[in-house]
Amino acid sequence: MDLKRLQNLVPDVVFFVDRRCFPQWEIIRQTINFQDLTFVVEGKSNYFINGVKYTVEAGDVIYIPVGSVREAYTFTDCPMHSYAFNFKWLAPGRSEALPLQTVTKNLITSEILGYIKQFTQVWMRKHPGYIMHARALFMLIVHHVLITNTYRSAGHHPVDPRVNKVLEYIIDHYPEDLHLTGMADIVNLNPVYFGKLFKQVTGYSFKEYVNQIRINQAEMLLSTGGFTVTQVADRCGFHDISYFSNVFKSIKGYPPSAVSKS
Repeated sequence: MDLKRLQNLVPDVVFFVDRRCFPQWEIIRQTINFQDLTFVVEGKSNYFINGVKYTVEAGDVIYIPVGSVREAYTFTDCPMHSYAFNFKWLAPGRSEALPLQTVTKNLITSEILGYIKQFTQVWMRKHPGYIMHARALFMLIVHHVLITNTYRSAGHHPVDPRVNKVLEYIIDHYPEDLHLTGMADIVNLNPVYFGKLFKQVTGYSFKEYVNQIRINQAEMLLSTGGFTVTQVADRCGFHDISYFSNVFKSIKGYPPSAVSKS
């Protein structure tokens, strides 16, 4: 899933509802001029999107792009409770669709639900500056939905508190000598087991991940100027300039000298 085309776009919520359906609830058939991102937390409903029927239930995420024909009815014996966001991109004339299926089953995580509840409080209180706060929270919601969906599509599992603890440690200590055994000790796991878990969650081996973090930081330092390649390598945890150059080129596709001269 390529997210690069979306990373510079900012979504703006034009309508939000904590939708607690009554047994006869329905959405009448209409063509929508916004994007609909709906999170089902209880009950069941039938949605008809461009003539195709989808049955949704708790844990599901519904995504309907702008220009779609939308219609919906809840189950009378199991009314739906959902959080619905209707949004547009702030950039005029942009209508890029999110890289999501119409219905993604069991996509809602506790983290996503937590952000949604924060959004609900901000949206309903309408304190000064709430639009900015709500927009930031919705961007977090969209980000977590896309990343969670990407990881699951690749067979990875993005949420594990032990791995998250090590990821935070890496960000704070990436210039230092970091080893898999030391990280496993931090979370009280066998190094072999932790190495497998780390790759399962991130998609990278521990060494690959650390190098990604170090090289991204190195590229940023080189682009700001004022540092030689040797200085940047040392600041980012590489003490062999040849190895640093090789790793940099293998990840970025060009040598570090190309950045420092740009």
